[in-house]
Amino acid sequence: FAVRAKDTKNAPARLKIVGESSAGNGWQGELRKGEAVRIMTGAPVPNGADAVQKIELTNETDGFITILETTKLKQSIVNRAEEIQKGEKIFDKGEIINENMVTVLASFGYAKVKVSQRPKAAILATGSEIVDINEKPRLDQIRNSNSISLKILSEKCADVEILPIARDEIQNLKSKIQNATTTCDVLIISGGVSVGDYDFTKPALRELGAEIFFEKVSLKPGKPTVFAKLNNKLVFGLPGNPVSTTVTFYLFVRTALLKMQNAGDCQLKCGFAVVAAKINGAKERDSYLPVRVETASDGKLVVESLRFSGSSNFIAFSRANALVFVPKGESYKEGDVVEIVFL
Repeated sequence: FAVRAKDTKNAPARLKIVGESSAGNGWQGELRKGEAVRIMTGAPVPNGADAVQKIELTNETDGFITILETTKLKQSIVNRAEEIQKGEKIFDKGEIINENMVTVLASFGYAKVKVSQRPKAAILATGSEIVDINEKPRLDQIRNSNSISLKILSEKCADVEILPIARDEIQNLKSKIQNATTTCDVLIISGGVSVGDYDFTKPALRELGAEIFFEKVSLKPGKPTVFAKLNNKLVFGLPGNPVSTTVTFYLFVRTALLKMQNAGDCQLKCGFAVVAAKINGAKERDSYLPVRVETASDGKLVVESLRFSGSSNFIAFSRANALVFVPKGESYKEGDVVEIVFL
């Protein structure tokens, strides 16, 4: 019931019911001393009323309502447009529209909004040992899990196409790279970036005349990562081990895809947590190691190490929800505070 707060000061207070205000059909009179208006959630508050008491704290008899508890000024009333001030900007240029924002846009009548175009990404897995995931591998083969994981990760910020697998043969790889860079904005290659006899990604890019910005990073996992440009398109060569592929995607490819859309915040969210057990880094390189972050009973974030045996251990990585950053030559003991990157 909509009431005047001062009329309920000495509750219980008996007031006369003079009308009803429902959502979409408000009561248009002026509430006076000793009166109350039945009101529904979402309905406009009548003129003269300055508080609302819930029906559970009232008794109704013969056109009168008894308010059993004193109401406070503005109780249960939401002022019109109190969510934001006039002239205040709701969202800013470069923000990524998420599900929660859609409600706000719709409420303010934005049926359409101007957005940046998502880049077109093509994914090319290399390796004569790779077969499609619906095939049964022979003794010397593995399934093409990298293309599937890269597709899922890329779809959050790009339109994605998986290309046919490239064999470990430089002419075949060159042809696939050349064709891909005529139709996509970003080519993501997995595998073939190391220095083995059958690692042809870097030689293929060089022979095609690509501009290679870097072909090695001081990072574990992900040392042989390649970044280049060919036919005015960006090319990323990621290591073939599944964990290395995913980590380097998060650190490099995701950032580039968001930058291409003029996103304001292109980096993964960072934070800090407490180490539950010793974590060792690498002597020569910075490390981004997969971990599980949980909230302890005291409210602190705690880093739980996974049984991570290396960049091929995708089973352990599947449980990770963060990466812990360990500078080269460093290690952390139980209780240390570390920097983490949320996945």
